[in-house]
Amino acid sequence: MASHSRAFSLVALCLLLKVVLRGTAETLVPAVFVFGDSMVDIGNNNFIEKCNIGCKANYPPFGIDYLNHTPTGRFSNGYNLADQLAQLLHFDESPPPFLSLSNASLKTRMRTGINFASGGSGLLIATGNGPCTQVFSMTEQVRNFTMLARKWGRADLMSKSLIFINTGSNDLFEYTFSDHNCSRNDTEFLQSLVASYRSFLMDLYGAGAKKFSVVSPSLVGCCPSQRAIAHDPKNPRDVDKFGCFAAANNLSWQLYPMIATMLHDLCLELPGMNYSLVDSIKIVEWVFYNTVIPNYNFTVLDMACCGGGPFGADGCNSSATLCQNRNNHLFWDDYHPTTAATGVAAKLVFDDTTGLFVHPINLQQLIEL
Repeated sequence: MASHSRAFSLVALCLLLKVVLRGTAETLVPAVFVFGDSMVDIGNNNFIEKCNIGCKANYPPFGIDYLNHTPTGRFSNGYNLADQLAQLLHFDESPPPFLSLSNASLKTRMRTGINFASGGSGLLIATGNGPCTQVFSMTEQVRNFTMLARKWGRADLMSKSLIFINTGSNDLFEYTFSDHNCSRNDTEFLQSLVASYRSFLMDLYGAGAKKFSVVSPSLVGCCPSQRAIAHDPKNPRDVDKFGCFAAANNLSWQLYPMIATMLHDLCLELPGMNYSLVDSIKIVEWVFYNTVIPNYNFTVLDMACCGGGPFGADGCNSSATLCQNRNNHLFWDDYHPTTAATGVAAKLVFDDTTGLFVHPINLQQLIEL
């Protein structure tokens, strides 16, 4: 009788382990669809012939901390924000880049997710697209998603899947240094960005999407490239309390509440729409004021890990100087954060309960709705 009891207990334990293991392997959403710029691009730009070397990251030392030290097109030393959020949702990494997929595989990938993001792109179709380079614009990203969703997307799957968007920074970079006359109007420019954002969200919603995680542009003036510009001894610019390029950061400060208001109003207008807005400005400020964060110790906040010259802003390439400790650097290159920095951000995006960094709910709460 005792042997039968032990056997039953063993079988019950095996069944329980199967349930637990199956539960941990199950993704928290059916699919993730990623849109935006180089913060979340995992290789789309590799497939754009007219995309110049400055808008690609498929060469060393990019990817030095990725699997097998492989450069993939991620503008990072390892996993980027899209990967790290996907991992928190129990995926292995970000879904694959859209431009890498064959027509035959697109139908299958619509069930688990696709990454449409392109480094250099922005909210305006002209951003990143000039005489010397070409990127996959947000207009094209959203258009391709809506086409695929209407062709192969199931309504129940689309409504439960996550739309993750990180865009807008490149619009601010280009505007700051574009030629303006005395009629320049920052408010009108920012309103045009918000109007574009609203239009993209409505198109995505119209294709069945209901859950949106939106990342606002951060303090773009604090990138090493912008610090170097602000501190150029031949043409110094105004700096803010962090020693960053004040004009660029001022645009970020103005844009965030405009995006917040737009999302709030749109959510009231579109039945079933829910969102989580990431306040990237607050995240960066938190790092500046709290450099010792559990599991990380950010002691270098202004210098790029990969790059030479003032602030390491001369660009990251195979001959560039590389820091020894990438975990204590906030920035990987002249524009992009390290994997360590995006890892901290991803955790805050996913389960911040303070209300300081995400509004009105965090990503975990969004996907549970």
